Amino acid sequence: MKTVRRLFYRDIVSSVAFVALAFLSLFFFIDFVDELPNVGSRGYTALGATLYAVLLLPGHLYELAPIAVLIGTIYALSRLAQSSEYTILRTGGLGPGRALSLLASLGLMFALLTFVVGDYVAPLSESQAAQVQAGGRGGISLGRSGAWLKDHAMTADGERSYSVNVGSAEAGSRLRDIRIFEFDGDGRLLTRTLAARARVGDNATWLLEDVSVTHWRSDTEAGTAQAPEEKLAQLSWHSTLTAGVVAAAVLPISTMSTFDLFRYIGHLADNEQAAQSHEIQFWKRALYPFACLVMVGLALPFAYMHARAGGVSLKVFGGIMLGISFVLMNNVAAHLGLLRNWTPWIVAAAPSALYLLLSMAAFSWLVRYR
Repeated sequence: MKTVRRLFYRDIVSSVAFVALAFLSLFFFIDFVDELPNVGSRGYTALGATLYAVLLLPGHLYELAPIAVLIGTIYALSRLAQSSEYTILRTGGLGPGRALSLLASLGLMFALLTFVVGDYVAPLSESQAAQVQAGGRGGISLGRSGAWLKDHAMTADGERSYSVNVGSAEAGSRLRDIRIFEFDGDGRLLTRTLAARARVGDNATWLLEDVSVTHWRSDTEAGTAQAPEEKLAQLSWHSTLTAGVVAAAVLPISTMSTFDLFRYIGHLADNEQAAQSHEIQFWKRALYPFACLVMVGLALPFAYMHARAGGVSLKVFGGIMLGISFVLMNNVAAHLGLLRNWTPWIVAAAPSALYLLLSMAAFSWLVRYR
């Protein structure tokens, strides 16, 4: 059994590594070409574009891991079937249950590797990539409306709520074009603070620069309102919006680990903000590594197909189509779940569960009738 396990693991791991390397080379080339128009502006060099493309590779590896596992496993098993090695192994006592358990243990190893890359390596590298890109493009674009955050606080004058808008960001904790609107417990606007730049400290204290503060004051007896404006070079604003929360709002969601997503969802819920999209991303991130296990099970039926049922190249092409369909269904399910307000964990688990049932049905049929 050790010899069979070594044969399986060596062939499948080498094939998966080759497929992953081929995909990563292609995506590196695409990312590098996409960055070339920015080379030469703001001191952005070709070396910076190369570094940016390299830093994106762990994220691509995480996204492509299930497809690479599927194609590599199909290729390895199809070669064994074409050379009749798998038939000899079956004659020697390798039953369907043992074959499934061998591949399941290998799939769990791939799942563990995918989890480590997706939860630790990729968020760190993509955060660095965002900073490299921000240096070349003059900041992180947040769209026309910017990024919005909410905060609550209890002061000596009563309850206060804050709506914070960030126009752009140089990095996760260095912000530009900030607007802070302060409301009282009845929803009346009290102050508006405009700042050209801000830095978020570790203790959730915002250091605002080039500040303009407008105070709304009303005299109920006279029926008049005043809005004096105050100019300040710097202003410290104490809030509960930490650097991690701000980074989650302004940086791409791919820079967040599973725990960061869970913590940010809690922040959105505490401030009564919509968290459906982040909940779906959280469950997708939590369940995505198990897609490698599903892909290994989906590849096993190819070992039971006779060589005359199609060459290795045809089976690999079929594996590519299956992988593309899985990614497509995974993305479509996320968008449908967001539109229909479906339960997030069901949305994230449905594609993998469907493909697992498909693979087990095909495997059972081939073992029984072929």
